[in-house]
Amino acid sequence: MTTPPAPARLDLVGLGEAMVLFQPPPGALLHDTGAVEVHVAGAELNLCVAAARLGAATGFCSRVGADPLGERVLAETRAAGVDTALLAVDPEHPTGLFLKDARPDGQRRVYYYRHGSAAAHLDEADAARLLAARPRMVAVSGVTLALGPGPRAAVTSVVRNARRVGTAVALDPNLRPALGAVERQATDLRVLLGQVDVLLLGTDEAGPVLGVRDPSDPEEVFAAAAAAGARETVLKAGADGCYHAGGTRGGAVHLPSAATVVVDPVGAGDAFAGGYLTGRLQGLPPAGAAALGNALAAAVVAAPGDTAGLPDRSSAAVLLDEVRGRCSGDSPPPSG
Repeated sequence: MTTPPAPARLDLVGLGEAMVLFQPPPGALLHDTGAVEVHVAGAELNLCVAAARLGAATGFCSRVGADPLGERVLAETRAAGVDTALLAVDPEHPTGLFLKDARPDGQRRVYYYRHGSAAAHLDEADAARLLAARPRMVAVSGVTLALGPGPRAAVTSVVRNARRVGTAVALDPNLRPALGAVERQATDLRVLLGQVDVLLLGTDEAGPVLGVRDPSDPEEVFAAAAAAGARETVLKAGADGCYHAGGTRGGAVHLPSAATVVVDPVGAGDAFAGGYLTGRLQGLPPAGAAALGNALAAAVVAAPGDTAGLPDRSSAAVLLDEVRGRCSGDSPPPSG
Protein backbone atom coordinates (compact mmCIF):
# COMPACT_ATOMS: atom_id res chain seq x y z
CA MET A 1 0.00 0.00 0.00
CA THR A 2 1.37 3.42 -0.95
CA THR A 3 0.73 6.70 0.85
CA PRO A 4 1.84 10.18 -0.24
CA PRO A 5 3.51 12.60 2.20
CA ALA A 6 1.25 14.28 4.76
CA PRO A 7 -0.17 17.69 3.82
CA ALA A 8 0.18 21.00 5.61
CA ARG A 9 -2.20 21.39 8.55
CA LEU A 10 -5.83 21.21 7.42
CA ASP A 11 -8.98 22.67 8.94
CA LEU A 12 -11.06 19.53 8.61
CA VAL A 13 -10.37 15.90 7.70
CA GLY A 14 -13.00 13.23 7.11
CA LEU A 15 -12.24 9.59 7.93
CA GLY A 16 -14.35 7.03 6.09
CA GLU A 17 -15.13 5.30 2.82
CA ALA A 18 -15.76 6.88 -0.57
CA MET A 19 -17.34 4.66 -3.20
CA VAL A 20 -18.25 4.96 -6.84
CA LEU A 21 -21.99 5.27 -7.44
CA PHE A 22 -23.72 3.95 -10.55
CA GLN A 23 -27.29 5.09 -11.17
CA PRO A 24 -29.61 5.27 -14.18
CA PRO A 25 -30.47 8.64 -15.69
CA PRO A 26 -33.72 10.21 -14.45
CA GLY A 27 -36.76 8.15 -15.40
CA ALA A 28 -34.85 4.88 -15.94
CA LEU A 29 -34.33 1.88 -13.67
CA LEU A 30 -31.32 -0.36 -13.14
CA HIS A 31 -32.95 -3.52 -14.46
CA ASP A 32 -33.56 -2.13 -17.96
CA THR A 33 -31.39 0.97 -18.43
CA GLY A 34 -28.93 1.10 -21.28
CA ALA A 35 -26.74 3.70 -19.60
CA VAL A 36 -25.76 4.82 -16.12
CA GLU A 37 -24.44 7.98 -14.51
CA VAL A 38 -21.23 7.61 -12.50
CA HIS A 39 -20.50 9.61 -9.35
CA VAL A 40 -18.28 9.43 -6.27
CA ALA A 41 -19.93 9.62 -2.85
CA GLY A 42 -19.54 8.79 0.82
CA ALA A 43 -20.79 10.49 3.97
CA GLU A 44 -17.48 11.88 5.19
CA LEU A 45 -16.30 12.85 1.72
CA ASN A 46 -19.60 14.63 1.01
CA LEU A 47 -19.12 16.58 4.24
CA CYS A 48 -15.60 17.61 3.22
CA VAL A 49 -16.75 18.70 -0.24
CA ALA A 50 -19.37 20.97 1.35
CA ALA A 51 -16.79 22.44 3.72
CA ALA A 52 -14.32 22.97 0.86
CA ARG A 53 -16.91 25.00 -1.07
CA LEU A 54 -17.01 27.37 1.91
CA GLY A 55 -13.25 27.81 1.78
CA ALA A 56 -12.18 25.34 4.47
CA ALA A 57 -8.92 23.47 3.89
CA THR A 58 -10.19 19.90 3.90
CA GLY A 59 -8.71 16.45 3.48
CA PHE A 60 -10.00 12.91 3.22
CA CYS A 61 -8.39 9.92 4.97
CA SER A 62 -9.30 6.53 3.52
CA ARG A 63 -8.15 3.69 1.29
CA VAL A 64 -9.03 2.95 -2.32
CA GLY A 65 -8.05 0.06 -4.55
CA ALA A 66 -5.37 0.17 -7.23
CA ASP A 67 -8.08 0.05 -9.87
CA PRO A 68 -10.00 2.40 -12.19
CA LEU A 69 -12.63 3.10 -9.55
CA GLY A 70 -9.91 4.10 -7.09
CA GLU A 71 -8.42 6.41 -9.71
CA ARG A 72 -11.85 7.98 -10.14
CA VAL A 73 -12.25 8.55 -6.39
CA LEU A 74 -8.83 10.21 -6.24
CA ALA A 75 -9.49 12.39 -9.29
CA GLU A 76 -12.96 13.55 -8.21
CA THR A 77 -11.84 14.18 -4.64
CA ARG A 78 -9.04 16.43 -5.89
CA ALA A 79 -11.37 18.13 -8.36
CA ALA A 80 -13.72 18.93 -5.46
CA GLY A 81 -10.89 20.77 -3.70
CA VAL A 82 -10.34 18.10 -1.04
CA ASP A 83 -6.74 17.12 -0.26
CA THR A 84 -5.90 13.46 -1.00
CA ALA A 85 -2.53 13.24 0.75
CA LEU A 86 -4.11 11.07 3.47
CA LEU A 87 -5.84 8.78 0.97
CA ALA A 88 -3.88 5.56 0.55
CA VAL A 89 -3.89 3.18 -2.43
CA ASP A 90 -4.30 -0.48 -1.44
CA PRO A 91 -3.15 -2.92 -4.16
CA GLU A 92 -4.71 -5.93 -2.44
CA HIS A 93 -8.36 -4.87 -2.13
CA PRO A 94 -10.85 -3.21 -4.50
CA THR A 95 -12.62 0.12 -4.31
CA GLY A 96 -16.20 -0.19 -3.04
CA LEU A 97 -19.18 0.67 -5.22
CA PHE A 98 -22.93 1.03 -4.92
CA LEU A 99 -25.99 1.25 -7.13
CA LYS A 100 -29.04 3.48 -6.72
CA ASP A 101 -32.51 3.27 -8.21
CA ALA A 102 -35.09 6.07 -8.05
CA ARG A 103 -38.40 4.17 -8.11
CA PRO A 104 -41.58 5.53 -9.76
CA ASP A 105 -43.12 5.99 -6.29
CA GLY A 106 -40.29 8.36 -5.35
CA GLN A 107 -38.52 5.86 -3.09
CA ARG A 108 -34.81 5.27 -3.54
CA ARG A 109 -33.26 1.82 -3.33
CA VAL A 110 -29.54 1.55 -2.68
CA TYR A 111 -27.44 -1.59 -3.21
CA TYR A 112 -23.96 -1.68 -1.66
CA TYR A 113 -20.97 -3.71 -2.85
CA ARG A 114 -18.41 -2.79 -0.22
CA HIS A 115 -17.65 -6.09 1.56
CA GLY A 116 -13.89 -6.66 1.44
CA SER A 117 -13.23 -3.22 -0.03
CA ALA A 118 -10.01 -1.31 0.52
CA ALA A 119 -11.74 1.04 2.99
CA ALA A 120 -13.16 -1.94 4.87
CA HIS A 121 -9.52 -2.67 5.74
CA LEU A 122 -8.86 0.69 7.40
CA ASP A 123 -7.00 0.16 10.67
CA GLU A 124 -4.97 1.94 13.34
CA ALA A 125 -2.19 2.70 10.84
CA ASP A 126 -4.64 4.97 9.03
CA ALA A 127 -5.58 6.57 12.34
CA ALA A 128 -1.91 7.24 13.08
CA ARG A 129 -1.44 8.81 9.64
CA LEU A 130 -4.40 11.12 10.21
CA LEU A 131 -3.34 12.12 13.74
CA ALA A 132 0.19 12.89 12.52
CA ALA A 133 -1.35 15.51 10.21
CA ARG A 134 -2.87 17.28 13.25
CA PRO A 135 -5.94 18.80 11.53
CA ARG A 136 -7.95 21.33 13.49
CA MET A 137 -10.92 18.95 13.38
CA VAL A 138 -11.68 15.39 12.29
CA ALA A 139 -15.13 14.22 11.20
CA VAL A 140 -16.09 10.58 11.77
CA SER A 141 -19.34 8.67 11.56
CA GLY A 142 -21.06 5.50 12.65
CA VAL A 143 -20.92 4.24 9.06
CA THR A 144 -17.16 3.70 9.33
CA LEU A 145 -17.49 2.18 12.78
CA ALA A 146 -19.86 -0.42 11.32
CA LEU A 147 -17.61 -1.49 8.43
CA GLY A 148 -15.71 -4.04 10.53
CA PRO A 149 -13.08 -4.50 13.25
CA GLY A 150 -10.32 -2.59 11.43
CA PRO A 151 -12.38 0.52 10.65
CA ARG A 152 -13.84 0.40 14.17
CA ALA A 153 -10.32 0.39 15.60
CA ALA A 154 -9.31 3.28 13.32
CA VAL A 155 -12.24 5.47 14.35
CA THR A 156 -11.83 4.61 18.02
CA SER A 157 -8.12 5.42 17.97
CA VAL A 158 -8.70 8.77 16.25
CA VAL A 159 -11.46 9.81 18.64
CA ARG A 160 -9.58 8.79 21.78
CA ASN A 161 -6.27 10.38 20.76
CA ALA A 162 -7.41 13.50 18.89
CA ARG A 163 -7.29 15.91 21.83
CA ARG A 164 -3.75 14.82 22.58
CA VAL A 165 -2.64 16.32 19.24
CA GLY A 166 -4.91 19.37 19.44
CA THR A 167 -7.61 18.06 17.07
CA ALA A 168 -11.33 18.48 17.77
CA VAL A 169 -13.71 15.60 17.05
CA ALA A 170 -17.03 15.85 15.20
CA LEU A 171 -19.20 12.73 15.24
CA ASP A 172 -22.28 11.98 13.12
CA PRO A 173 -23.91 8.68 14.22
CA ASN A 174 -25.26 7.94 10.70
CA LEU A 175 -26.94 4.74 11.88
CA ARG A 176 -27.36 2.30 8.99
CA PRO A 177 -29.58 -0.79 9.47
CA ALA A 178 -28.05 -2.23 6.28
CA LEU A 179 -24.70 -2.46 8.11
CA GLY A 180 -25.98 -4.60 10.99
CA ALA A 181 -27.93 -4.31 14.22
CA VAL A 182 -28.62 -0.67 15.05
CA GLU A 183 -28.24 -1.37 18.77
CA ARG A 184 -24.69 -2.65 18.19
CA GLN A 185 -23.88 0.47 16.19
CA ALA A 186 -25.38 2.66 18.92
CA THR A 187 -23.37 0.85 21.61
CA ASP A 188 -20.11 1.46 19.72
CA LEU A 189 -21.01 5.15 19.41
CA ARG A 190 -21.98 5.65 23.05
CA VAL A 191 -18.55 4.71 24.38
CA LEU A 192 -16.98 7.51 22.31
CA LEU A 193 -19.27 10.38 23.31
CA GLY A 194 -17.03 11.51 26.16
CA GLN A 195 -14.34 12.50 23.62
CA VAL A 196 -16.68 14.24 21.15
CA ASP A 197 -16.50 18.02 20.68
CA VAL A 198 -19.42 18.34 18.24
CA LEU A 199 -22.21 15.75 18.05
CA LEU A 200 -24.25 15.97 14.83
CA LEU A 201 -27.29 13.93 15.75
CA GLY A 202 -30.47 13.06 13.84
CA THR A 203 -33.78 13.07 15.69
CA ASP A 204 -34.24 9.42 14.69
CA GLU A 205 -30.87 8.58 16.27
CA ALA A 206 -31.39 10.22 19.66
CA GLY A 207 -33.27 7.25 21.10
CA PRO A 208 -30.81 4.48 20.14
CA VAL A 209 -27.65 6.50 20.82
CA LEU A 210 -28.64 8.44 23.95
CA GLY A 211 -31.48 6.34 25.35
CA VAL A 212 -33.78 9.35 25.76
CA ARG A 213 -37.42 8.64 26.54
CA ASP A 214 -38.73 11.29 24.17
CA PRO A 215 -36.44 11.78 21.13
CA SER A 216 -38.80 14.50 19.87
CA ASP A 217 -37.94 16.69 22.88
CA PRO A 218 -34.76 18.60 21.92
CA GLU A 219 -34.16 19.79 25.48
CA GLU A 220 -34.08 16.19 26.70
CA VAL A 221 -31.79 15.21 23.82
CA PHE A 222 -29.36 18.07 24.51
CA ALA A 223 -29.28 17.28 28.23
CA ALA A 224 -28.61 13.58 27.55
CA ALA A 225 -25.83 14.39 25.08
CA ALA A 226 -24.16 16.71 27.58
CA ALA A 227 -24.47 14.08 30.31
CA ALA A 228 -22.79 11.57 27.99
CA GLY A 229 -19.84 13.94 27.58
CA ALA A 230 -20.43 15.62 24.21
CA ARG A 231 -19.26 19.24 24.42
CA GLU A 232 -21.67 20.58 21.79
CA THR A 233 -24.72 19.13 20.06
CA VAL A 234 -26.74 20.07 17.00
CA LEU A 235 -29.90 18.09 16.29
CA LYS A 236 -30.82 17.49 12.64
CA ALA A 237 -34.58 17.22 12.14
CA GLY A 238 -34.83 16.64 8.38
CA ALA A 239 -37.70 18.56 6.81
CA ASP A 240 -38.24 20.34 10.15
CA GLY A 241 -34.79 21.93 10.03
CA CYS A 242 -32.56 21.64 13.09
CA TYR A 243 -32.07 22.55 16.74
CA HIS A 244 -28.89 24.26 17.88
CA ALA A 245 -27.55 25.46 21.20
CA GLY A 246 -27.99 29.06 22.25
CA GLY A 247 -31.18 29.53 24.22
CA THR A 248 -31.30 31.87 27.19
CA ARG A 249 -30.13 29.00 29.37
CA GLY A 250 -28.03 27.27 26.76
CA GLY A 251 -30.90 25.07 25.63
CA ALA A 252 -32.10 24.10 22.18
CA VAL A 253 -33.25 26.65 19.60
CA HIS A 254 -35.29 25.60 16.56
CA LEU A 255 -34.24 26.74 13.09
CA PRO A 256 -36.71 25.82 10.31
CA SER A 257 -35.49 24.20 7.11
CA ALA A 258 -34.46 26.56 4.31
CA ALA A 259 -35.52 24.09 1.60
CA THR A 260 -38.23 25.16 -0.83
CA VAL A 261 -37.72 22.46 -3.49
CA VAL A 262 -36.92 18.81 -2.75
CA VAL A 263 -35.69 16.72 -5.66
CA ASP A 264 -33.36 14.29 -3.85
CA PRO A 265 -32.89 14.28 -0.05
CA VAL A 266 -29.73 12.15 -0.17
CA GLY A 267 -26.68 14.07 1.02
CA ALA A 268 -28.60 16.77 2.90
CA GLY A 269 -27.28 15.70 6.30
CA ASP A 270 -23.69 15.64 5.06
CA ALA A 271 -24.04 19.10 3.51
CA PHE A 272 -25.54 20.43 6.74
CA ALA A 273 -22.66 18.95 8.72
CA GLY A 274 -20.05 20.44 6.39
CA GLY A 275 -21.66 23.86 6.66
CA TYR A 276 -22.15 23.70 10.42
CA LEU A 277 -18.60 22.56 11.17
CA THR A 278 -17.07 25.13 8.84
CA GLY A 279 -19.13 27.85 10.50
CA ARG A 280 -17.93 26.80 13.95
CA LEU A 281 -14.31 26.59 12.77
CA GLN A 282 -14.74 30.13 11.41
CA GLY A 283 -15.85 31.29 14.86
CA LEU A 284 -19.55 31.62 14.09
CA PRO A 285 -21.92 30.95 17.01
CA PRO A 286 -24.06 27.80 16.78
CA ALA A 287 -26.98 29.85 15.38
CA GLY A 288 -24.86 31.12 12.49
CA ALA A 289 -23.27 27.73 11.86
CA ALA A 290 -26.71 26.12 11.79
CA ALA A 291 -27.97 28.73 9.31
CA LEU A 292 -24.98 27.96 7.08
CA GLY A 293 -25.66 24.22 7.33
CA ASN A 294 -29.35 24.72 6.58
CA ALA A 295 -28.52 26.74 3.46
CA LEU A 296 -26.20 24.05 2.09
CA ALA A 297 -28.69 21.28 2.88
CA ALA A 298 -31.43 23.20 1.04
CA ALA A 299 -29.18 23.58 -2.00
CA VAL A 300 -28.33 19.86 -2.06
CA VAL A 301 -31.93 18.59 -1.85
CA ALA A 302 -32.93 20.84 -4.76
CA ALA A 303 -30.79 18.80 -7.19
CA PRO A 304 -30.18 15.08 -7.81
CA GLY A 305 -27.03 13.56 -6.32
CA ASP A 306 -25.15 13.92 -3.05
CA THR A 307 -23.24 17.16 -3.80
CA ALA A 308 -24.36 18.41 -7.22
CA GLY A 309 -26.55 21.14 -5.74
CA LEU A 310 -23.83 22.74 -3.61
CA PRO A 311 -23.04 26.37 -4.47
CA ASP A 312 -19.78 27.08 -6.26
CA ARG A 313 -16.94 28.63 -4.27
CA SER A 314 -17.76 32.23 -5.09
CA SER A 315 -21.44 31.81 -4.23
CA ALA A 316 -20.52 29.94 -1.07
CA ALA A 317 -18.19 32.77 -0.05
CA VAL A 318 -21.02 35.25 -0.46
CA LEU A 319 -23.26 33.02 1.64
CA LEU A 320 -20.64 32.78 4.39
CA ASP A 321 -20.22 36.56 4.44
CA GLU A 322 -24.01 37.05 4.64
CA VAL A 323 -24.34 34.65 7.57
CA ARG A 324 -21.34 36.18 9.33
CA GLY A 325 -22.88 39.62 8.92
CA ARG A 326 -26.10 38.49 10.60
CA CYS A 327 -24.29 37.11 13.65
CA SER A 328 -23.99 39.51 16.56
CA GLY A 329 -20.71 38.10 17.75
CA ASP A 330 -18.21 35.32 17.14
CA SER A 331 -18.05 32.20 19.26
CA PRO A 332 -14.81 30.29 19.97
CA PRO A 333 -14.50 27.31 17.61
CA PRO A 334 -14.41 23.79 19.04
CA SER A 335 -10.90 22.75 19.99
CA GLY A 336 -9.30 19.47 20.83
